[in-house]
Amino acid sequence: MKLQRNGRSKALVVGALALVSSLSLAACGSDDNNTSTTSAGGSSSATAAKINCGKAGALVAAGSTAQSNAIDVWKTNFGNACSGSSVNYSGGGSGAGVQQFTQGKVQFAGSDSALKPAEVDATKAVCTGGQGIDLPMVAGLISIVFNVDGVDKLTLDGPTTAKIFDSQITKWNDPAIAALNPGVTLPAADIQAFHRSDDSGTTDNLTKYFAKASGGAWAYPNSKTWAGKGGQSASGSAGLAAQVKQVKNSISYVELSFAQTNSLKSASINTGASKPVEATAANAATTFAKAKIAGTGSDLTLSLDYATKDEGAYPLVLVTYEIVCDKGNKAETLDTLKSFLTYAISDEGQKAIGDTGYVPLPQELAAKVQAVVPTLA
Repeated sequence: MKLQRNGRSKALVVGALALVSSLSLAACGSDDNNTSTTSAGGSSSATAAKINCGKAGALVAAGSTAQSNAIDVWKTNFGNACSGSSVNYSGGGSGAGVQQFTQGKVQFAGSDSALKPAEVDATKAVCTGGQGIDLPMVAGLISIVFNVDGVDKLTLDGPTTAKIFDSQITKWNDPAIAALNPGVTLPAADIQAFHRSDDSGTTDNLTKYFAKASGGAWAYPNSKTWAGKGGQSASGSAGLAAQVKQVKNSISYVELSFAQTNSLKSASINTGASKPVEATAANAATTFAKAKIAGTGSDLTLSLDYATKDEGAYPLVLVTYEIVCDKGNKAETLDTLKSFLTYAISDEGQKAIGDTGYVPLPQELAAKVQAVVPTLA
């Protein structure tokens, strides 16, 4: 592990997603559109879902590490169902994924930040007759994870968290932290803050939260590239989770599934509501229920309220977009791409990742994505 130190919005009327109790997938022929049923992912399922596998193909993708655990679930289930098809997802961070997509090296990229106008323009070179679009597929939340001796529960707010990650607060018993945690014995220990060393959509979403909720404590623009002072860095969500697990008196930010798989403690967030909000998928779903679509046409970029004060609404949310060409996809992998994305955004696909700490997309939003995927060409 390499460590470094460095000094058109329209509202969605959202319904709750009806989740199936268990999952099974169709076992598809690799060369045609026939489907049959088999279980997937070791699930003891009584409910059958069919996947139109189309022609067998091998997808190559890269990008967001926040969605890596979701992709692992999907590609395993999809590969089990569709003999001869595979998905190779290398992660690398949102920035790397977008770069590889604009270079034509991958069929889709995962990014926790929507494409910027200049990036959309760059995609036109590889999307013949079309351009890259953002399809929200993985909803999650950023967990502020900590490893502090003697502290099992911790509450933070926007200003305090921003100051910690900018080295303005450097001791765990700082008065600002103590005021948010009455009755908690905080050690007089140096805070070991870890941030991402790679360009990261998770970092971008964290700093969007700081911009809206820190009361001016965060003086930098939101960005995939870390701008705060001091701290230590590691690559990827897995890298940050590993450091917090190993280093005493540490703090960092990872997607919730990484907190859960590493048995890390997550801070609650004081948003100004009647009580601090815990980092749970259910509380993040409350925030996603008020998401708005800011994209146009087939692009489904979302606008999220990072400054929400609604009761039970966790503000530190993120959505990972699968970036694809609306037109100009490679003919040899188009069937596989559409089939994989159709499964991922299905009720069964969303339920499968909901079991691992992600947030199933609200049903109305999922339906919009489901309508776009078949139109890819």
